[in-house]
Amino acid sequence: MTPDQEQPDAGSETSVPRAGAVREPVTGSGYVVGSLDGLGEDYGFRKVRTGLGVTAFGINALVLPPAYEGGLHFHDEQEETYFVHAGMVEIFFGDGSTHLLGPGGLARVDASTHRGLRNAGDSDAVILVAGGRGGYVGRDGRLAEGSTRAGTGMPVRAGTGIPESGAGGVGAIDGHTGAQARPDTPS
Repeated sequence: MTPDQEQPDAGSETSVPRAGAVREPVTGSGYVVGSLDGLGEDYGFRKVRTGLGVTAFGINALVLPPAYEGGLHFHDEQEETYFVHAGMVEIFFGDGSTHLLGPGGLARVDASTHRGLRNAGDSDAVILVAGGRGGYVGRDGRLAEGSTRAGTGMPVRAGTGIPESGAGGVGAIDGHTGAQARPDTPS
């Protein structure tokens, strides 16, 4: 695609990266960026953990062709979270229940729970799967010194994420993600 060609809507199933978007993994000082297409082109697993050098938890993507159904599986130790990026995915469990997840759909599954996936759509399905054990480390993100709260331009006290004005609460920004926090949402 050339820069002068029209780009599809961000929410479309046929979203195409813009010209110049990263494809193959690129390593910097303390980070790696890439794309799923740069991690493989066939159906099955795209090794996100290996490709990006993730060491704190397991993370991979699955690309499933239409009508593909995997068998039931479980884990000894790792809980998994599934995120449907594209397509329609049916997740089924050893107890006989099934649930249809579309783009943006999420599922969290205990390690020992038997589960499987089926592409229930007529196009490829892309699922991001993260797994881990040992518990949540807590919210430990902070804005870097000299950073401002995204969208507000408000300077913050170094290492705290707290505005120099002392304002917090309503419209506070999560220092880790830069997302607007709702005042009625617990941390």
